[in-house]
Amino acid sequence: MAKREKSPEYSGLVVKTQSGFYTVQVDQNQGELSGKLVTCQLRGSLKQSSKKTELCVIGDHVTLQLLEDGSGAISVIAPRERVLSRVEPSSYAGTAAEREQVLIANLDQAVFVFSAAQPAPHLRMLDRFLVAAEKAEIPSITIVVNKIDLADVRPIFAVYEQMGYTVLYVSAANEQGVDALRTLLASKISVFTGPSGVGKSSLLNAVQPGLGRAVSHVSEKLSKGRHTTVNAELIPLIGGGYVADTPGIRSIAPWDVEPDELDAYFRDIHPYVVDCQFSDCTHTDEPGCAVRAAVEAGHISRERYDSYLRLRQELAAQYVY
Repeated sequence: MAKREKSPEYSGLVVKTQSGFYTVQVDQNQGELSGKLVTCQLRGSLKQSSKKTELCVIGDHVTLQLLEDGSGAISVIAPRERVLSRVEPSSYAGTAAEREQVLIANLDQAVFVFSAAQPAPHLRMLDRFLVAAEKAEIPSITIVVNKIDLADVRPIFAVYEQMGYTVLYVSAANEQGVDALRTLLASKISVFTGPSGVGKSSLLNAVQPGLGRAVSHVSEKLSKGRHTTVNAELIPLIGGGYVADTPGIRSIAPWDVEPDELDAYFRDIHPYVVDCQFSDCTHTDEPGCAVRAAVEAGHISRERYDSYLRLRQELAAQYVY
């Protein structure tokens, strides 16, 4: 009996995930499939891997084989350079059932979108996003403040600029700052995320007309936006690169952050830690705490310090020692 030839293999990038199906854009220089989109599923051998995190997410580099019906089977997922992740919201905190939810793999930059009004800026959530990004060692982190035509919140976000974060003030309504945002996103793989209702889809439509992203209005009663993006997807940009439009996030608990290491991910707090009297200082009530002294002196904003304390308390309650 003639030996059956092995199907050729192709490399590609996962650009969309939905209910166990993965859309892969085949890399260039891959023959007749170059640049094409193939709907794939995972090989059975991959499905037996660890269930503590997503096996395949947008941004993953994979190897696939083409099947007779034109679909593909993913046989290899390359090691990830970095990921932006959080504790899966459905996980039961403080137990071994806690599970990592990877939002995107192998990203070049994180763009966190908040609004000046409708809804009002949720700075504690922003701080959690920043902790997750710092933990992941994402090379570039930018804060985008949309709806700046509705309210001047520059004084509120000035503290983040002082820490070294880039803050873009934009308006999808009148296209203020859209050119700068377009330049920021070009030729990179970026995650574009934030709370619901802040105008992420509207901004993407302004950056690249014709994307046709669904847009919804903020509920006046609840001051919360409705989810318009349902599935995570990498959207190709005319200027090169991709932007990950993710479902609106109402909460985020940074993944794999121990309470005692949290201060390392607060850019404004970290420089003072070395001067604390105790090496294991929690910056709550210990004598000789340089962090609390910096707060009293106005070098660290009290709001950021309170945000640190709240998140540390939450991490301590859920962390499995």
